[in-house]
Amino acid sequence: MFESKRRLHMLHASTVFTLDTSAPFEVVDVTDRVSASLARLGVRAGLASVMTRHTTAAIRLGEAETGLFQDFEAFLGRLAPPGQGYRHDSRPVDDRKNAHSHLAAFLLGASESFPLREGKPALGTWQRILFVELDGPRRGREVVVTVVGE
Repeated sequence: MFESKRRLHMLHASTVFTLDTSAPFEVVDVTDRVSASLARLGVRAGLASVMTRHTTAAIRLGEAETGLFQDFEAFLGRLAPPGQGYRHDSRPVDDRKNAHSHLAAFLLGASESFPLREGKPALGTWQRILFVELDGPRRGREVVVTVVGE
C-alpha cells in the first residue's frame, strides 16, 4: 500500500465552451481555448480531460497541419464513406443521412486526457487538442473541460 506524508488538497472543476463549424468535415484546433479554460479553473497540477458532447464529433491529440487534416479526411472517407446504405440513414435527423459520421466518431473517440503542469496542458512538441467535426456545419458544438488536481 502506498502512503504519502504530504496532504494534498484535491480540486475538481469543469467548464464548457461552444464552437461553430463551417464544413461537413473540419478539424478545429481548440488548444488555446482549452488552455484558457484550464487557467480560469485554477488547478496547477493534475489530470485534465476534454470531451465533446456530440456523437458525430471527436476530440483527438495530434499535429495541426493542413495537409495532415486533408489526408485524415480522405482516410476516414475510405473507412466510413457516406451513402453506403447504412441502416442508421433510414432514420435521418434534420434530413441528415449521417451514419458515416457516427461510425467515424466511434473510431475516433469523444475525449482525450492529458497531464496538467503549472496550469497548462503538458503536451508534446507537436501535439495540439483538436475538435473533429464529422457532420457539419453545426452551431453550438459543446466541449467539456474537466480537471482533477491541486
